[in-house]
Amino acid sequence: MDVQRVILLSALALITYLVFLQWNQDYNQPASAPQVAVTSTANGSDISLGSDLPSGVADSGDIPAAADPSAPVIVESVGSQAAQVRVRTDVLDVIIDTRGGDIIHAALPQHKARLGSEEPFVLLEQNAFRTYVAQSGLVGRDGPDASPDGRPIFQASASEFVLDDQDNLIVDLSYTTETGVEITKRYRFERGSYRVGIDYLINNQSDAPFRATLFGQLKRDKSEDPTSSTSVGMASYLGAIFSTEDNKYQKVTFRDMERGNFNQTSQDGWVAFSQHYFVTAWVPQPGQTNNFQTRRVNDEFIAGFLSSAIDVASGDSTEVSSTLFIGPKDQEQLEATAPNLKLTVDYGWLWWIAYPLYWLLTFIHSFVDNWGLAIIGITIVVKAALFQLNAKAFRSMAKMRKFGPEMMRMKELYGDDRQKMSAEMMKLYKKEKINPLGGCLPILAQMPVFIALYWVLMESVELRHAPFFWYIQDLSVMDPYFVLPILMGITMFLQQKLNPTPPDPMQAKIMKMLPIVFTFFFLWFPAGLVLYWLVNNILSIAQQWYITRQIENEDNKKEAS
Repeated sequence: MDVQRVILLSALALITYLVFLQWNQDYNQPASAPQVAVTSTANGSDISLGSDLPSGVADSGDIPAAADPSAPVIVESVGSQAAQVRVRTDVLDVIIDTRGGDIIHAALPQHKARLGSEEPFVLLEQNAFRTYVAQSGLVGRDGPDASPDGRPIFQASASEFVLDDQDNLIVDLSYTTETGVEITKRYRFERGSYRVGIDYLINNQSDAPFRATLFGQLKRDKSEDPTSSTSVGMASYLGAIFSTEDNKYQKVTFRDMERGNFNQTSQDGWVAFSQHYFVTAWVPQPGQTNNFQTRRVNDEFIAGFLSSAIDVASGDSTEVSSTLFIGPKDQEQLEATAPNLKLTVDYGWLWWIAYPLYWLLTFIHSFVDNWGLAIIGITIVVKAALFQLNAKAFRSMAKMRKFGPEMMRMKELYGDDRQKMSAEMMKLYKKEKINPLGGCLPILAQMPVFIALYWVLMESVELRHAPFFWYIQDLSVMDPYFVLPILMGITMFLQQKLNPTPPDPMQAKIMKMLPIVFTFFFLWFPAGLVLYWLVNNILSIAQQWYITRQIENEDNKKEAS
């Protein structure tokens, strides 16, 4: 190949690369989040809220009906406007609507909306663009949330609460029924925790017994997951999840809820809405029997629970509790919140490989403090674990390469007699102890690890916005300049050069196309996953070259002797 041809091909490759970069910038970028209005709080600080944020529940169907024949029909009133209470901790920034005491906005200061942005990621919100809120209350015969006058409007001692130097923060919302039952809805926040304790303190100072049922529910529209990846491949689950005695982890999709309501009674358990990297979950008080259910109200989907009936005699008081988790899929916190809640970090059917890989990844990260280096470290460990298997395969391929000329001679000699040629080839394989399928073993052994690691990188919130080096500032999304996929394709091409050429011309052409196909396929994969495959290829090349040299040295020694 002359120099002019090399220059022309190089220029064409560079132009193609630049054009592809521009195409990706124009057509393969995630849509920007909708802009919402800014409302000032009592102290003058700002928080993003919808300009048309309703102060109460929009539809009477939002509130579940308790299994009580004496419970009144719910009719939402349009009475006095409720206030909003803002609560800030080191990891949560929430807004509580005093009408019903629901959380209508939850931002996560430790997780940014976008890479390079100072805006916190908003998990819960209620505005003109999106509805995703956490509701709770008391329904049933005497429950104030089942009143014909609409949901109760609680009173708070302040419009803003901040967790400063203390480790715990309690926010009390108070309400007294017309009959004299004092109800305190208490929110409990802890430093560093995404768990929010919610207690109902009921003091019955009326002349009659009080009976109600606690409900907790998540209401969400069918809007897209704002954290979903644009990468080619499997998408993270978006929808409801229930954990009950009969089924520890049961997905209920939006389509399932459109077809019919989920309804199951179980002791303990939980209900959640899961999306990419983040989850919101209601966990009822342990040791009680609850009814878990879904409902569809217009274009909104509700997943929640109803507790057993709460009876409070006249002059007595009681307390009923639940826990609300609002945050990232932090496995340690999820496991501490409720049994099986960690399963919302969905690694698919290869979870038994993914969990050890996740543990190993975090263990290596604790030493190197860089998730990219941790991925390189886990690649080395996996490669070492498969070293002997790979060695046998590479030795078999090296022998096939050595006897390549003999195989070509057989092809020329018996080319028209395929049966004779196959018989002679099998004799050669048996004599020289060559496994023609040996080259497939490393790939087959690595595929489960590759798929499991894919899910680890997809589902591990720790890798969201995690930088590596230079321009790669987020290992959970694709390489913006496609450098890693191109390098991966080059290493795959070099690896093929060390392998024997298949005797079948069609198979040989297919093998030559594989580096190009895989490079294109990996363009939109997370950079962390491509980094794993690139390092794996480099290690494979080194191991294969070393084994080939070993065989050559052994042959030279035999010839010398």
